[in-house]
Amino acid sequence: MSKEQRTKAQFEQIKSICIDIFEKKMKDYGSAWRILRTSSLTDQIFIKAQRIRSLQDKGNQKIDEGITPEFIGIVNYSVMALIQLDLGIADQPDLNVEKAVKLYHKHFDSAKNLMLDKNHDYSEAWREMRISSLVDIILVKLLRVKQIEDNKGKTIISEGVDANYMDIINYAVFSLIKMELEGEKP
Repeated sequence: MSKEQRTKAQFEQIKSICIDIFEKKMKDYGSAWRILRTSSLTDQIFIKAQRIRSLQDKGNQKIDEGITPEFIGIVNYSVMALIQLDLGIADQPDLNVEKAVKLYHKHFDSAKNLMLDKNHDYSEAWREMRISSLVDIILVKLLRVKQIEDNKGKTIISEGVDANYMDIINYAVFSLIKMELEGEKP
């Protein structure tokens, strides 16, 4: 199996874990998240990334929920943010499970395709990175998104919010691959 095939297969394994959680939460809660502004989703992702960093730094935790669910949350909230950018914010829940899952696939796969293009150019450099560095990059991306949101979505030279969300998805998936499929310690 080539490096690219291995990476594609691992991405699909992580996607199946993340979408399973997304679909189950859709069945439990519906699409209540559709009323959230993207800035609120950005803040949710930020909280999860900050918790991961805090747990990495402290080496212990008081809440019995580990780092893996936080990375899954980062992926899922980022996909939700891309859906919000695509559809706009709703006044009330308006997506059924099937439509939401279809949109999830669309946006996750867009992020995966971006990753494959970048992976080609960077020769899978992420495999040599520490998970702590991936978390730091996610936090930087989130701070960039917050700044762009504060600038009402306007940028002069930089990529937009959507590209940052896709990068966040990819860095979180890289972390999950390293932890869940390759047994690396966070």
